Amino acid sequence: MPALRYRASGRVFAQIAQFHPELTALRRDLHAHPELGFEEHYTAARVKEALQACGVDAIHDGIGRTGLVALIRGRGDGGGAMVGLRADMDALPMTEHNDFAWKSGKSGLMHGCGHDGHTAMLVGAARYLAATRYFDGTAVLIFQPAEEGGGGARVMIEDGLFERFPVQAVYALHNWPALRAGMVGLNGGAMMAAADRITIDISGRGGHGAHPYQTQDVILASAHIITAIQSIVARNVRALDSAVISLCAMQAGDLGAFSVQPGRATLVGTVRTFDAGVQELVEARLKELCSAVALGLGVSASVRYERVYPATLNHAEQARLAGDVAQSLVGADNVERQLEPSMGAEDFSFMLQARPGAYLRLGQGGVQGGAALHSSRYDFNDEVLPLGAALHAGLIEQSLPWQAQPTPALPGRDQKALAAIFS
Repeated sequence: MPALRYRASGRVFAQIAQFHPELTALRRDLHAHPELGFEEHYTAARVKEALQACGVDAIHDGIGRTGLVALIRGRGDGGGAMVGLRADMDALPMTEHNDFAWKSGKSGLMHGCGHDGHTAMLVGAARYLAATRYFDGTAVLIFQPAEEGGGGARVMIEDGLFERFPVQAVYALHNWPALRAGMVGLNGGAMMAAADRITIDISGRGGHGAHPYQTQDVILASAHIITAIQSIVARNVRALDSAVISLCAMQAGDLGAFSVQPGRATLVGTVRTFDAGVQELVEARLKELCSAVALGLGVSASVRYERVYPATLNHAEQARLAGDVAQSLVGADNVERQLEPSMGAEDFSFMLQARPGAYLRLGQGGVQGGAALHSSRYDFNDEVLPLGAALHAGLIEQSLPWQAQPTPALPGRDQKALAAIFS
């Protein structure tokens, strides 16, 4: 077992740490076989194989197209109580520039956000929970497809996730290179922003660049609209609130036609907010401002505003419990309970709208030269695999406590067979 650079303690962590090398092998296999959202067929098959080897009680596949749900029943029925744990499985459409043995084997696809690690950690929790069952109720392990823009959480919910498995609470964790390995961060409110897509279509009349008086100039109008939009946050959003408007792409004309003024331009960007009122304000001002600026310059503009992911908002009670679980593993000094929110987005937000729960960040430190999430040189830090699995398992044990005294692990599966499956 590799030496860890952080300290963790407790019965759960000690037991999971024993199969750290096998979790590492599984994680690296998933990294070498990345799949986009709703295409996670290899990943789902590997997860199902590992869960069967762990001895979970039931596996339900095909939920949300390529999603899986595994059930593990504790030593008591807990009055039907259920708690959910979620891991995302999809990769990104980007080329990997690492050169280690487990780098992506698929051109243009890469696990650049650590979902391979998230999946392996939840499988690790399943192995521990199925062997010990030191809880009262049912653990619901959710392996979700298509987090990266596909809204897989929403699709699973629409496919009856919480009707079939009515959890009282649901939790997720995401690796975070900005926190040192072994730290856990969360807060009792906003963790991630809402992510909205804006498309601005500007229409005018094209013509010859030598005779602009005969045209309705969409290039000029685009420039003024881009500049004017920067006033919305500065002059409309209260200083104590947060919002970001970024225009990230522009398409107009033909680079080979230097003297032809186009008749149409399109701007594409994103809006990030935490508060629904601020979100509505930004949407309204975008539409008003773009229309007014365009009218003043003799063209027309329409704004299509698409709400992609809602804000990821932790529930205070579940956030406190999650912080306590983390503290029991790594100590109070290594748990940041007032973590600064991120303007990034996360589709676990759909689950938190449907059920109480919390979203945690698991520090993994700057690995591969400090590569950030979505970097072509990113790689998940395998050191934190047992800690993440222990966090998941601890959330189950402390949410669904078994009142009897601790007892030895239940008879497990053949350890050589398990090692073969995980490797």
